[in-house]
Amino acid sequence: MKDLSVKFDLENSEFYTALRLVAGAVCSIAERDIDAAEDFKVCVTESALILKNCGFKTLNAVFCAENGVKAKLSGEGGNPAEAENELSLALIGALVEKCGIDKKDGVIRSVTLEL
Repeated sequence: MKDLSVKFDLENSEFYTALRLVAGAVCSIAERDIDAAEDFKVCVTESALILKNCGFKTLNAVFCAENGVKAKLSGEGGNPAEAENELSLALIGALVEKCGIDKKDGVIRSVTLEL
């Protein structure tokens, strides 16, 4: 499977459901069980919320189902600023095998998830 990209406005809550559906589909392609898929969908949603909390306007999510399940969620536009995201980060850290956080000037710019 080639990478699958999704881009949407973080202010429109209807897109979060679509994001979760894409994450679930990628887990299905990678033949992950339902529990792993649910955990991954939670982490994808929390990552989007982190980027929204940091002031980004748009989310760019890239998914891959080769050698496991991976997603990189990046914020774009808006007025990025530091934000309190400790609870979301703790939840993500507990649910995925690997989590990468890219920060610049204290602002989370992207979240990378691996399952």
